[in-house]
Amino acid sequence: MRILLLMDPFIPVPPEHYGGIERVIYDVACKYVEMGHSVTIVAGPNSKSPGKLITYGKNGILDASLNLKLSAEVYFILRKEVKQHDVLHNFGRLIFLLPFLKNKIRKVQTYMRYVSKKNIELFDKITPANLTYTSVSNAITNTGKTPKSDWRTIYNCAPIEQFQFRADTSPHGYLAFLGRIERCKGLHSAIKVARLTDRKLIIAGNISDLKEEKEYFEQEIKPLIDGDQITYIGTVNNVQKNELLGNASALLTPVEWFEPFPIIIPEAYACGTPVLGFDNGGIAEGIDQGITGYVSTTVEEMAEHVKNIDKLDRKACRLKAENAYSDKKIAEDYLSVYSN
Repeated sequence: MRILLLMDPFIPVPPEHYGGIERVIYDVACKYVEMGHSVTIVAGPNSKSPGKLITYGKNGILDASLNLKLSAEVYFILRKEVKQHDVLHNFGRLIFLLPFLKNKIRKVQTYMRYVSKKNIELFDKITPANLTYTSVSNAITNTGKTPKSDWRTIYNCAPIEQFQFRADTSPHGYLAFLGRIERCKGLHSAIKVARLTDRKLIIAGNISDLKEEKEYFEQEIKPLIDGDQITYIGTVNNVQKNELLGNASALLTPVEWFEPFPIIIPEAYACGTPVLGFDNGGIAEGIDQGITGYVSTTVEEMAEHVKNIDKLDRKACRLKAENAYSDKKIAEDYLSVYSN
């Protein structure tokens, strides 16, 4: 099968640090090639591909604006490449598919964020040919599903072989927080949980470039980082992430927004590390309560769950990663959509 993968150009594929969608595209593309399929990735500068690569646009996450020049650039690339592929799988802006809605090529649009149902209803009126929507959680699917649109839920993945399973990590060790340092990710709540339970918390992730989020870090988070109980280690690559997650008793995800389905859940599970999260968006879909983690609704409830980490099963976490979220499993799930 000849597969064309399209992504917005603002973050390279794969990213070294931040960039969940871009990481999934690359992992799935590598698995496609391993399975004998042909892959073309259309993405931003400094990207890589296990097959053919076409780059476009300007690099830089701050330049994340959609304009006519960018749309035209994508159009001329796709007009040529669609003829040479069996599947067009778009992880970028939905509008990129607009000129090709009547084209008979198999089309898949993947969402890793809250969906504007008005956009789906607009496309419904055009009656697109061979278009399926996928999203990374049932929670996200339900935000976009319409009577006329075809939706599937396919979760995010982790390349299992890149993460070392650590069965013997102590349930009484440090807690980990990994992600963008923005208010919606709930780092302030993770710190409160660590303090309530007298646990060490190691924080990793990028500080947002948004003004209000910089202020959030400087005014509310930085004063709490003492280098002893609460430690910030900056951004981490995959090797560092493996160590951070594998040696943690649990990963905390006390998000305060409609979280689609964070890639850190499969990554933590691949290391055997349980996940404790707030019940927002698709978080609960990734946690088997009392087995691979706990779903909480408040800081106090999460703190109580921390006290029961020893009751969770690190082997079950690893099996969950292998069976539900491996790059092979997710690649196969997408391939089944392409074939149907």
